Amino acid sequence: MQLRDMMRGGGFCVGPFIKAGSPALIEITGHAGMDFVLLDMEHGPVSCELLEHMILAAERVGISPIVRVEAVSESAVLRPLDRGAAGLVVPHVDSADMARDVIRFSRYAPLGERGMDVHSRAAKYTHTPKDQYLRQANEAMLALQIEGAEGLRNLDEILAVPGSDVIFVGPYDLSQSVGVPGQIDHPEVIRAIERIAAAARQAGRHVGIYADDVAAARKWIGLGVQFVALSVDTTIFYQACKRLVADLRG
Repeated sequence: MQLRDMMRGGGFCVGPFIKAGSPALIEITGHAGMDFVLLDMEHGPVSCELLEHMILAAERVGISPIVRVEAVSESAVLRPLDRGAAGLVVPHVDSADMARDVIRFSRYAPLGERGMDVHSRAAKYTHTPKDQYLRQANEAMLALQIEGAEGLRNLDEILAVPGSDVIFVGPYDLSQSVGVPGQIDHPEVIRAIERIAAAARQAGRHVGIYADDVAAARKWIGLGVQFVALSVDTTIFYQACKRLVADLRG
């Protein structure tokens, strides 16, 4: 997989969260040089029907469609993969049992017990030979999101579960869990992030994080983060509009 190869080679990959549900914005993101889009089914208004069009837009411009699912459940994990998601970010993974469920729901045997549909879009509607499809499907990137006090307490046990590629830090939820809601630069939050990152690297995982801006992204890349979710489509558009108006009227 393209993103996995980039990270294994020591580089980093970058892409925004997509909440607006616009395939056109996804195409623009690809033309602008991003590596992936993070299609948000947890907080965004994205249905499975719309998701398919968003994945098609990402494929059209050669960037990886990664989906943040809404929960650790079989249907939440399975449906984006059947539609062709190149990988998943799974939020609020708080225990080893939850990590095992993610692997079980997302991988075909012998790695897991994913419900099998060789007629899906991901299988090119039976065009891909079954053995090839099953092998390729098991290469989807999996990122477990650690963002709560329980996940922090169970971090070593979560990391002991094999099969994930990235440990993804949600700094805003993490700030809430350590008692300083929204203060993502608070020393307690920074210490928690550094602890997660060090443990993840020690366990052979890549580290991912959300960054509000380029300065934050550079800080985390300097500390070894390789999967950077940089800003949000709606925020990027708002900030661009605001700058245009300010420049014109200033």
